[in-house]
Amino acid sequence: MNFKDLQLSTPILESISKIGYKSPTSIQEQAIPSILQKRDIIGCAQTGTGKTAAFAIPILNQVYNQGDSNRAIKALVVVPTRELALQVEKTFKDIGTDLKIKTACVFGGVPANAQIRTLRQNPQILIATPGRLLDFIAQKLINIANIDYLVLDEADQMLDMGFIVDIKKILKLAPLKKQTLFFSATMPVEIEKFANTILHKPIKVQVKAKTLTAQRISQFVYHVEKEQKKDLLKQLLLDNAEQQILVFTRTKHGANNLVKFLQKSAIASAAIHGNKSQGARVKALTDFKNKSNKVLIATDIAARGIDIDKLPFVINYEIPNIPETYVHRIGRTGRAGESGVAISLCSTQEKTDLKNIQKLTGVKIAVKDQQ
Repeated sequence: MNFKDLQLSTPILESISKIGYKSPTSIQEQAIPSILQKRDIIGCAQTGTGKTAAFAIPILNQVYNQGDSNRAIKALVVVPTRELALQVEKTFKDIGTDLKIKTACVFGGVPANAQIRTLRQNPQILIATPGRLLDFIAQKLINIANIDYLVLDEADQMLDMGFIVDIKKILKLAPLKKQTLFFSATMPVEIEKFANTILHKPIKVQVKAKTLTAQRISQFVYHVEKEQKKDLLKQLLLDNAEQQILVFTRTKHGANNLVKFLQKSAIASAAIHGNKSQGARVKALTDFKNKSNKVLIATDIAARGIDIDKLPFVINYEIPNIPETYVHRIGRTGRAGESGVAISLCSTQEKTDLKNIQKLTGVKIAVKDQQ
């Protein structure tokens, strides 16, 4: 199948071709026709399979076809983190470059003035994190009473992060008559139950895979005591000094400590987490993307917002205690059909967490011996 088979408008097809999309991914092939038919969607696919474009393409198609008669916000995409907000905005802008459809992105942690100026340009697509969205609605800077499309992206993470109250407020402020799209890489039972309470006769679309993790990702684990992890990480980074490597920690403090340790070892690195200013986070990501800094230390707040082309390595310095988090972490590599490597450092205290991850993913992670 190619995009021409999906009944998309000619300008959308031209835009898709221009940015290099060759053929729809499985989730796009399944979701786009149903979205064009105005159906509510529960979409589930492993990370890196094109979920964002699966809803961005049909929404842009519909907004373009509606024309410019009403310059109110047509589509609202709610996401959990700043990084993901910027990533989703980029997808909409890349696809919509020649369509004259304005897109805005609002999120907390930065001064509001620049975002307010963008809102005054009457965007038709709005990407937002819950807190800043509700702040702007309270200030009457945003009105979502007439939106046609509501997307909850990475919905399970939003609910895990405690946004359930904010999401319910947003749902009350949105019109009853709208199309709602619920997307995530994982769909625990309780999350799907919640989705069914807010969607109208939804169609479930998902990429069926033998495992939740992309099959092009080679997964390895080192069994190593906690006190030895820093030295093993240092060796892994030195052995792969020419590669971009994303390292995950559980805590902000742990991320900062690793940066200090690596700097003492003459290994350049930067940390990205919730306590960093937006400017610092953007700089760290930009330096990592352009390879001026090849090691990025991140907490899980960044796991779903980092989209690096052909990222070869992810290292779990600490094993996450939520199995789904592992899926999102290693999903930063092996994206869009590329291959990748995911390495985990597992201490004695983390063996139960590792066992739970293997049970969820259905993958027996290969054990590596230290040299």
